[in-house]
Amino acid sequence: MKKIILIILLLSVFMFSCGSSGGNNNSSTERSLSVGLSVSTLNNPFFVTLSDGAKAKAKELNINLSVVNASDDTAKQASDIEDLISKKVQVIIVNPVDSDAVAPAVESAIAANIPVIALDRIINGVEVTSQISSDNVSGAKMAGEYLIELIGEKAEVAELIGIPGASATIDRGKGFHEAADNKLNIIASQTANFNRAEGLTVMENILQANPNIKGVFAHNDEMALGALEAIQAVGKNIAIIGFDATDDAVVSVKDGTMKATVAQKPDLMGAIAVETALKIINGETVEKSIPVEVSLIKQ
Repeated sequence: MKKIILIILLLSVFMFSCGSSGGNNNSSTERSLSVGLSVSTLNNPFFVTLSDGAKAKAKELNINLSVVNASDDTAKQASDIEDLISKKVQVIIVNPVDSDAVAPAVESAIAANIPVIALDRIINGVEVTSQISSDNVSGAKMAGEYLIELIGEKAEVAELIGIPGASATIDRGKGFHEAADNKLNIIASQTANFNRAEGLTVMENILQANPNIKGVFAHNDEMALGALEAIQAVGKNIAIIGFDATDDAVVSVKDGTMKATVAQKPDLMGAIAVETALKIINGETVEKSIPVEVSLIKQ
């Protein structure tokens, strides 16, 4: 009889142990979380850092993050977003190539009940769940004011413009002109599409037509670094200010070949976007606009 009781007790302990183990496994098994990130390009260090910041935060939060690269192609970005919709991700983070062109694809996502976060650049004509971006107007105004301080009023300057239609282009142009109009002589404002090679070519052409330029403001560091190559090739001393504080630009500021760059925090922006996506998935209320501060890195 005692042996039977002992066996029953041992079986009870074993079954309880198995049941407890199964319960622990169920509680530790986290629900599948899926977020999509459509990035404008990965041919620019700024957006590589932004993407890396998002990936690191997604790994930390156990989120399955699908990153798609639009390669600065509006049609490809629209197709990428449609693919994310078909995968039924829970939130889509969009860093637009063009703030207008991306709107129909974003509307499709919202129609499919997928919340959208706009990252770094706004999405025109669509009400997204949240907008995360640096204060581009303030940063560019800061750059313009510093350029005036360096070269003096009425000096001839050139402005290298980003991708037409991108909100960063619009905002950085606005901020620069708030500072520079009526104080600097802006003799050239030409697009180089946020691209270093185009920045080089555009700056070469500007220098040939305008040999007395004293300063350059570029809407991003890639164009600024391209302009720097062109300026160094002709041996001129021209003050250059960029925007983004990429690694190459910060080195150029430290060695004195560039005067300044506006520092954003792309890794933090990417991380905040993923954190915001998780809050949305969890049903939490998020801010409609989440600003990420900027600062001026100078010699």
